[in-house]
Amino acid sequence: MPLHVLIIPDKFKGTLTARAAAEAIARGWRRERAGDTLSLVPMSDGGDGFGEVISALLKAKLQRVKAVDAAHRPCVARWWWEPRTKTAIIESAAVIGLAMLPPKRFHPFQLDTRGLGAVVRAAAARGAKRCLVGLGGSATNDGGFGLARALGWEFVDRKGQLIERWTGLSRLERIRVPRRRRWFSAVVAVTDVQNLLLGQHGATRIYGPQKGLRPRDFALAERCLGRLARIVKRQFGHDFARQPGAGAAGGLGFGLLAFLGAELAPGFDLFARQASLERRLRAADLVVTGEGAIDRSTLMGKGVGQIARRCRQLKIPCIALAGMLSPDMGSGAGFTEARALTELTTAAQAKARPAYWLERLARQAAGRKSEGRNPRPERRPKTEIRKRLDPWLRGAS
Repeated sequence: MPLHVLIIPDKFKGTLTARAAAEAIARGWRRERAGDTLSLVPMSDGGDGFGEVISALLKAKLQRVKAVDAAHRPCVARWWWEPRTKTAIIESAAVIGLAMLPPKRFHPFQLDTRGLGAVVRAAAARGAKRCLVGLGGSATNDGGFGLARALGWEFVDRKGQLIERWTGLSRLERIRVPRRRRWFSAVVAVTDVQNLLLGQHGATRIYGPQKGLRPRDFALAERCLGRLARIVKRQFGHDFARQPGAGAAGGLGFGLLAFLGAELAPGFDLFARQASLERRLRAADLVVTGEGAIDRSTLMGKGVGQIARRCRQLKIPCIALAGMLSPDMGSGAGFTEARALTELTTAAQAKARPAYWLERLARQAAGRKSEGRNPRPERRPKTEIRKRLDPWLRGAS
């Protein structure tokens, strides 16, 4: 019996965009079950690929502007423009992303968010009233210092000297406000994490090591960001450091709150609204999701984990396909079935030819459906399709 299959993966970081992953899954599925109806809805919860996914949902057009990357190397940055609602979409990873830099060539102390300033100015010059900024995937840990300086904010030490590198923020005494503080009517900083700026679960200690910070660097980074937060609180009366999400993207969440008047929003919630996700889920007989690595962090607010949770509530079977899969992930984590590319090949080969192996894995998963080897709870049994699916739908916990 044909199924309506909703294919809704996130990116496979460093190898496949969400769109490319969805298309690979669809190719594999069709090879085994050509009669099924497939709906492809690539997903982003604020990280790499945010611009591509959200711009497709809003029908926004790609724009380009000259900027610099996190290491101040010239680059052409992408952003997206939707003229009807005057909405600009900015993806931090497309300007100051870690993936844009040669591996291990730059230390985070050498990097900052300055390049985002050129994109903000370009969007404002185009007439944007609303700006959506995806935070994930950055190479930086500067608390938005570079972006603020690019927009005219000045950071002054006790001797009245300008601080030009974020690692000098431990000397910060006051902040000079630029002539123009408001660039948009509304700025929404979209994040997939809820970390605070400072502390054991803050930007530096949790995400810094992924970017090249070493344990011996933590003290200086915390001093600098802590001093920045204290001066912002003293001068402007806002303790943004304690706001969940302020630690996103190396403290860029904090910087957008403090220097661009942003509000923070969970990335998955924004995606779900724009994609009419609830309606799509209720229309589906089966959901296929996935991302590069599925582990415990997947269940901590990330998009794939949110999809699994909602499918469980609606009693819709949910298959997860991943590059790598933590041993404790599976049906107990909310998925009806969880599979990894590493079941078929080595991790190195999976990264070298991700679309090929993902297509093969999807075909195998579709084959299991045809064989009736994947049970799930009954759902909407009044319809004929549910009755016909009962042999493999019955009995899941």
